[in-house]
Amino acid sequence: MADLDVVEICAGAGGQALGLERAGFEHALAVELDTNACGTLRANRPGWKVAEGDVADLALWRPRDYRGVALLAGGVPCPPFTVAGRQLGATDERDLFAWAVELCEIVRPRALLLENVRGLSTNRFSAYRQHVLDRLRELGYVPGWRLLQASDFGVPQLRPRTVLVALRPADAPWFRWPAPSARPPATVGETLADLMAARGWPGAYAWARRADRIAPTIVGGSKKHGGADLGPTRAKRAWAELGTDGIGIADAAPGPDADPAVVPRLTCEMVIRLQGWQDEWGWRFCGRKTARYRQIGNAFPPPVAESVGTAIRRALEHAGPPEYAGPVEYAGAPEYAGPVEHAGPPEYAGAPEYAGAAGASVGPLHDPVFRVLRSRQDFLTAGQIAELATCVAAETVTPAVVLGRLRHLGQDFELDVADSRDGPAYRLGNFKAFLGQREHDRHQRFAASRATVS
Repeated sequence: MADLDVVEICAGAGGQALGLERAGFEHALAVELDTNACGTLRANRPGWKVAEGDVADLALWRPRDYRGVALLAGGVPCPPFTVAGRQLGATDERDLFAWAVELCEIVRPRALLLENVRGLSTNRFSAYRQHVLDRLRELGYVPGWRLLQASDFGVPQLRPRTVLVALRPADAPWFRWPAPSARPPATVGETLADLMAARGWPGAYAWARRADRIAPTIVGGSKKHGGADLGPTRAKRAWAELGTDGIGIADAAPGPDADPAVVPRLTCEMVIRLQGWQDEWGWRFCGRKTARYRQIGNAFPPPVAESVGTAIRRALEHAGPPEYAGPVEYAGAPEYAGPVEHAGPPEYAGAPEYAGAAGASVGPLHDPVFRVLRSRQDFLTAGQIAELATCVAAETVTPAVVLGRLRHLGQDFELDVADSRDGPAYRLGNFKAFLGQREHDRHQRFAASRATVS
């Protein structure tokens, strides 16, 4: 395999794949469930090996065959972490995030890259994130989270993505999160004016002047929810302020006889640009309009993938000076995650590599209630947990806060409850997520809903 080979799971229609290719990586394998997305990958890169089917099906591909690749990457399904998907997290049959982390034990890549929606960065999933970081450290990696804004990389769209990068200790000192572009992104009008005028619509340039901001987040949706449109009610209102009808996707731009005052809909070709694809790349999407729109709308924008991929490649090549002293424990600071979620431990506060780095911290970085329960084998009441969590967090944690966190924890982890003299007492059980278990109920639920998984 090549020095910069990549195995990409949940590859979709190739947004991340194209960005990684442009960053210098070569695909050894792309795995994807959706037939139309696989058609897109094969049409654009006929030389790539594309495996079509459930990525967790051991009959589809054997992770051990790719042991030692430079990069394991993926855009695992987002609905488990979205409000629209009810934020089911580890109990959602579509959740593959934790399983992708477990793949590192088998594949042993030099680096891992996973991206997902902003929802994964919220308090609801703080324990889930901490579990991921802890597990990657157990596997010998230096991990870090970042919330990246697509608009920082020239994409004319408000599109925050939670990005996880992990590297081996020998490479981690050379990793720096990519800095934002020096130029602001183009507006929707600047990006799409020529496409909106392509069929002679006389209102195109007046529309472009009105569309004077970047786009709201493009929502590709899922097979469970109707056809192609530009998102929920709030997104549609934002599109209306840009003079655009967000209820559906048009087959073509308005023609020469259309009313100059008509409120147009976007076409798939327009959405492709808003997702950061450039015309000269010639990327073609397979399937009918709704299938194409979903592929486009669910993609990781190529410019963002290219920027993160370039940062990973430079770390693997040890380009530039290292910025910290390799695989050290950082005085036991459990929150430190190498490719910085924060400014790192105190000795790195304000270090040059953090100044101007694109994106924002994902956090809080840990859940003190989770940390307390994970460190104990006995049952603890909410009051006892609050007292211990206050010491961990260095700020007051009340029993009411503990009970709120327990509700979140109980969605992703088993919680044992026992009666005590002072009321209910709690003990942390197993992580509910699919981690590759042959007997996990994920398989049955996935099989039952496979036609609507996206």
